[in-house]
Amino acid sequence: MTDKVINLLQLYPRDMNIYGDWGNTLVLKRRLEWNGYKVNLLSYNPGDEFPQDVDLIVGGGGQDSGQSKIGDDLLIIGPKLKELADNDVPMLLICGLYQQFGHFFKTREGVMIKGIGLLDVETYGGDERLIGNIVTQSKDFGDIVGYENHSGLTKLGPNAQAFGRVVKGAGNNGKDETEGARYRNVIGSYLHGSLLPKNPAVADHLIEQAIIRKYGDFAPTVIDDRFATLARQVAVKRPR
Repeated sequence: MTDKVINLLQLYPRDMNIYGDWGNTLVLKRRLEWNGYKVNLLSYNPGDEFPQDVDLIVGGGGQDSGQSKIGDDLLIIGPKLKELADNDVPMLLICGLYQQFGHFFKTREGVMIKGIGLLDVETYGGDERLIGNIVTQSKDFGDIVGYENHSGLTKLGPNAQAFGRVVKGAGNNGKDETEGARYRNVIGSYLHGSLLPKNPAVADHLIEQAIIRKYGDFAPTVIDDRFATLARQVAVKRPR
């Protein structure tokens, strides 16, 4: 048995966990185990005590109602999350939490949901949903494939780096060909699917950064990703 432990935190799984985003947690847990690490799986919901020792954070999407439920609590723990991000803790935030890690999300009805400003992005509710298979390209991860389903239109600020450039699909807003945003080891994205099963390179990046930060180095295990490769090949060929 290994004595090396990675503390993996699910952020708001009760309210922000739709469109299969739980799959991202499962992929990180299993690939960490395949690399010889024990995973301490943690959850944080509104009102909980935030864990003292966190190595990797993952959060999913939610409806507008879910975003409203967690909004006040997220602002409370926002300074802690910013501190972790500035200390290079890797994070993956999908859809709703991606929006709320930005400056704000303004709904179609004009309701302002304030974000924590960790990512230099702002989001406005659109009149139509952007739905369908999406392929983006990243210099660090190659092609990233997934499925998007959002009405929020996100604009990157000058201090935001896009997660990828749209090859097929809408991305952040359907206009500027950007998808998602990055800050240090934090990744925000609209890609459901869930994202990580079909994009093991992204999962392994998050894992590598978490392990290096905690233990100083990382010697990865060779993992057979043939089924992920086949899934990617099928996904890329699917119509929008």
